[in-house]
Amino acid sequence: MKQQYIVLLIFIISFAACRTGKNYVRPELSMPAQYRGDTVLVNDTSTIPGYKTFFNNKKLVALIDSALFQNRDMQIAAKNIESARLVFKRIKLNYMPELTAQVTGSYTRSSNNSLAGIGNSQFAGSYGIPDYTASMGLTWEIDLWGRIRREKEESLANLVQTEEIKKGIQTRLIADIANGYYNLLMLDEQLKVALKSILLSDSTVQITTVLFRVGEANNLALQQAKAQLEVARQLLPDLERSIALQENALSLLCGHYAHKIERTADDGNDFNKEIKKAYPVAVLASRPDIMAAEQVLRAANARVGITQTAMYPALTINGTGGLNSFKSSNWFAIPGSLFGNIAEGLAQPVFQRRKLRIQYEQAKIDREKAVIEFRQTVLQGYADVSDALISNQQLAMQYQAARNRNQSLEQAVNSANTLFKTGMANYLEIIVAQNNYLQSSLNESQLSREIAGGKIELYRALGGGK
Repeated sequence: MKQQYIVLLIFIISFAACRTGKNYVRPELSMPAQYRGDTVLVNDTSTIPGYKTFFNNKKLVALIDSALFQNRDMQIAAKNIESARLVFKRIKLNYMPELTAQVTGSYTRSSNNSLAGIGNSQFAGSYGIPDYTASMGLTWEIDLWGRIRREKEESLANLVQTEEIKKGIQTRLIADIANGYYNLLMLDEQLKVALKSILLSDSTVQITTVLFRVGEANNLALQQAKAQLEVARQLLPDLERSIALQENALSLLCGHYAHKIERTADDGNDFNKEIKKAYPVAVLASRPDIMAAEQVLRAANARVGITQTAMYPALTINGTGGLNSFKSSNWFAIPGSLFGNIAEGLAQPVFQRRKLRIQYEQAKIDREKAVIEFRQTVLQGYADVSDALISNQQLAMQYQAARNRNQSLEQAVNSANTLFKTGMANYLEIIVAQNNYLQSSLNESQLSREIAGGKIELYRALGGGK
């Protein structure tokens, strides 16, 4: 008997080192040294700061804080992580043997004309032979080929993936809230522009009316001045509607019922001045969607090993022991009622081997797909950062030109008003000046919003701060 267990032990040890599947190795990416649009080559490994450092606007930061706690998508993502952690804990328990307890009582009555009945007649009562058993059963699969280890790797990769998905949702949520917030600031500014334009146009109408009454202006000039006033007035309801809808959208993102959003005007210092204009390409490694794609690849790699082990024999050890008696009075009499047995066996799939082989080949194809998707995600991340850097550079120059133009048009409006009052400019000149100034002011506020959006997009493209 001892020799049998020695042989079994040697067998287990000899196969314990045999592992199926390959350990995960990150695919070669051959990434450029810097992003397109970067004017500075950086070699450090610094990452983008968190949103509380990136944004200086306290009202915006408070809004984001509220959203991260109340947003329903964030709450669902947190529950997905909890579920994945429980799966990981369950997979780790596969290393442990399964232990079951059982208590049974039975009566067996054999035919009086059978050999069993004749042989057991001295023990059998009127109801048959009683039997009482209290036992413990153990089943333990020896992980010869590393299947359980690969299952653990797959489960861990799935857990990390859910965590990265949550980070991705958080980054997207922060970017959406910031964009919505700066949309509100832009709309507020455009509302101020519209009100200012109404005052200017109304002043022109009043002056033109006086000139019309004294015969120094015709009816056409008066109607043109009134039409210009209505152009400015019609902006108000559209802007007020847009503000209300944007506030409703932000309320929804923050997990609240629609309400007015508190905000402070952009004073030009809403973004941290110390935020670098160049970042190392290595920072992409912390981007949530890239990390999640890599975890999908890790899980696919582990799945290849799992499907491979299914084609190999499985070694299982079974043991049972406990107390057994045909009399309840001495059921727990020890050692007389003790019993036990232990057995081991190898199970090799035969008729299902072809099916298992196909599953293995499918798993390898899924791994190859995961490699392609991982590389594509990295390419997309690189493109997103490059786009954001280029946009920020070009928008800054475009905004400066728009601001210079708007300042010139503001001076032109003032000059036109003075000349119009003195009769040195006609109604067409002042209407054109006012209309150009209105459109230029709206365009400047739009470009200011796009600059904020470009910085927010850079924050999102780099993966967001932690």
